[in-house]
Amino acid sequence: MVKLVLLHKADSIYEDEPDVVYDFPRPYLKAMEAAVGDWIVYYEPVKAGPRGYFAVAKIDRVLPKPGVDGRFLAMIEPGSFLPFDQDVPRLVEGRPLEAALTEPDGTPKKGGAVQLAVRRLPEAEFARIVNLGLPQDLERIEATRYDPQPAGFGEGADPFERPVLERLTRRPYRDVAFRRKVRAAYGYRCAVSGLMLRNGGGRPEVQAAHIRPVESRGSDSVRNGLALSGTLHWMFDRGLISVAEDCETILVSHNKVPGDVVGRLIAPGGKLVRPEDPRDAPHPENLRWHRENVFGRVMPDDPAPWG
Repeated sequence: MVKLVLLHKADSIYEDEPDVVYDFPRPYLKAMEAAVGDWIVYYEPVKAGPRGYFAVAKIDRVLPKPGVDGRFLAMIEPGSFLPFDQDVPRLVEGRPLEAALTEPDGTPKKGGAVQLAVRRLPEAEFARIVNLGLPQDLERIEATRYDPQPAGFGEGADPFERPVLERLTRRPYRDVAFRRKVRAAYGYRCAVSGLMLRNGGGRPEVQAAHIRPVESRGSDSVRNGLALSGTLHWMFDRGLISVAEDCETILVSHNKVPGDVVGRLIAPGGKLVRPEDPRDAPHPENLRWHRENVFGRVMPDDPAPWG
């Protein structure tokens, strides 16, 4: 197995969806097959935007692209995709993070390897990039963001240093990373009510909801998330609300939700609040899955929060 850097543009003409599939031509087939079962880092090329390195994922399998000679699809292992908490710049102190992109004097190379859509990535460089994008102490950073001394984080206690791959597969760590990205994407505003509420300490009350749950092969992509208040998160997970095929109209199960509750909780106009960056908008396929598998299902026995 081998780790890779994969170039990805948000407006790619190919059928790329970073948390699901990567479309590539035959010249990269050998490298991609060698990476099956291992991790890759996504990288935005210079002409596409400023992000640099922006996410990790794991290659599950490689198969020919149906109906297109000479192109292949790398399928991403469900649940492996994780966006970086902070995008990692192409250069750190003027030097590339990849030796393959570096001249002997430390300056960036031009052309050649820089333009390859698929690049091999040594283990040490992979670890360095991930550590910059997903800090080891991300859970502590989040826990102390609004409370300098939260329970469980004693003063002077050093964070437990976990290997990179353990961090990438730990559900608590991934939940923190997902929550930070989704809430920031919506400006800490509830996507359904439009409200931005904070408690006395400044902590945002909005939560991060998976549109398609992780246990149902949903990913930790921001495009599989919605920022929701606690009550609306509860309603969304239980199929009382969803989002229509136009990706903006809020659907309500009116036979289960009283009309006065709808008026109090949902933004006037009944439209979903969009994230600040259009690239973070909910993916239509995730919303479709929720409509078809969750919306309108039989209510569980737990009581509704409106009594």
